[in-house]
Amino acid sequence: MRLASARLDGADEGVELGYVDWGDPGAARTVVCVHGLTRNARDFDVLAQALAERGARVLAIDMVGRGRSSRLTDPSGYTVGNYAMHVARFLALLGLGRVDWVGTSMGGLIGMIVAAGEQTPIARLVLNDVGPFVPKSALADIRAYLGLDLSFASLDALERHLRAIHAGFGPLADDQWRHLARHSAREADGVWRLSYDPLIRVPYAETAAEDIELWETWDKIACPTLVLRGADSPILSAATAERMRASGPNAELASFAGIGHAPSLMVGDQIETVVRWLGLPR
Repeated sequence: MRLASARLDGADEGVELGYVDWGDPGAARTVVCVHGLTRNARDFDVLAQALAERGARVLAIDMVGRGRSSRLTDPSGYTVGNYAMHVARFLALLGLGRVDWVGTSMGGLIGMIVAAGEQTPIARLVLNDVGPFVPKSALADIRAYLGLDLSFASLDALERHLRAIHAGFGPLADDQWRHLARHSAREADGVWRLSYDPLIRVPYAETAAEDIELWETWDKIACPTLVLRGADSPILSAATAERMRASGPNAELASFAGIGHAPSLMVGDQIETVVRWLGLPR
């Protein structure tokens, strides 16, 4: 595992994206992993290690405003469309050709936009608990906690907060929750805060009042696609998942019982599902 960063140029000059680089840089397969709205690249540590052990290079990226990436002076730039442009430029700067993509929630929305573009670099697409339709009721639930500039007296207190708002991840072990907490926090003068810019709430608040509808984008995707779904997910309904199987790239679907939003990709059956579908050695 190597921590690195890339400074974008052109229209995105000044934006710096932190990323975690796993595996052999000369590997024949590269997998790009992109996190959810308030999460970060370290969510993929367990999956990335498993993929790297099977011969893939894995690049897990912090979207701007999260983790080790820079924050924007103008929060109106915190949009899925901008994130998609950032990642496309990132891939070009690293000289990567075709890549596989694993995107959780927001990372899946970004992946859909990139995959729907002309001459897309995405060869295979894994969407983790998100699709081209997200109801505004689910977005409102996220808006209730998004962007609160919370502070915590200890890492334990921050971990309890994460366990509450991300209960949909499912039954994780204590050390896994601690891993998420440790890499979701910034500590200064004895105070712990979540490692994302609270101002990401600004554009989100403007869009969360309406359903997300990306079916036109979905129908432009041609690459093989796998959809992972928490069986209890409020973000990706069973009806939307079934429509995804019958339209666009005619996605394959894997559902996980007892999971909400979103499968953590930190447990065996979820990891093996991704490994098997990507066609990597098991």
